[in-house]
Parts: sequence; structure tokens; C-alpha cells
Amino acid sequence: MTCYNYTNDYALLSYLEYPVILIQEFVLIYLVMKYLNRINIMTISLALCYFIISICLIKQIIPNVFLTILASMCTPISALSKIVQLFAIIRAKNSESVSLLTWIISVFTNITRVYTIWVDSGDVVLLGNFIISVFLSSSIMFSVMYYKPHTKKE
Repeated sequence: MTCYNYTNDYALLSYLEYPVILIQEFVLIYLVMKYLNRINIMTISLALCYFIISICLIKQIIPNVFLTILASMCTPISALSKIVQLFAIIRAKNSESVSLLTWIISVFTNITRVYTIWVDSGDVVLLGNFIISVFLSSSIMFSVMYYKPHTKKE
């Protein structure tokens, strides 16, 4: 998403969280791989390929249409992870291990992103991604409230 926003000349502040999250994820992946002793020529080669492709996307050596396709693929991946969590809560009929506050924050953050994207660019790919995210995050939030365990009074 960082490359997509950058190549479409969107305001940096409208997508600044993506590079920060990417850095966090790179550090986390590196630490996990190091801890598991999985850093080898293959993982280094894959990381190098990732960075080369990213640079080619940013410099628009690879046509922008591929970046639009890749950005569109973020929506099903993000949606699937939320759907899995939603079904897990519904099947268990228990949301004890899920933080309601986290999902409230997620819903309001996504609503804010829908508004800012609508005002800033009106980008259909980004709007679709965040509208779906609002719906699914809201579904999880409401299921957490509905399936919250009730304490018994003695």
C-alpha cells in the first residue's frame, strides 16, 4: 500500500502509518527468523527480491497497473483474517479473549480513513478496502459485545 499511495502522489500524512508498520514488521520478521535460525541464503535472496521489486514499483519501472492489482489484493487478505476471527468468536460463543477496546479503535480508525480518502483522493481501491474493513471490524466489535461472558453474582 505504501508504493500504491506514493506512486499516486497522495499526501504523505494520509499513508504514513504504512511505512512505520512495514518497518515494525521487517524487524519482527528478522527477529523471529534469527531466533529460529532460519536466516540463510534463501531468506536473504527473498528479502533482496522483495526490496528490488518494491523499488521497481516506486520508480514505476514495473507498470502502475500491477501495483493497482496488488493493492486490490490487500482487501481480500485483510477481510479473510477478520472473517476467520469473527467466525471463531461466533462458533465459540465466547469473546473473553478478544479486546473490545481494540475493535472499537479499529472501527473508528477505519471510519476516519474512509472519510480522509474520500476527501483527499476518492480512490475507489482504497475506499473499497476501508469500507469493507469498517463493516468487518464493526461485526467483530458487535460480536465481542454480544458474546461477552457475564459474571455471575453470588
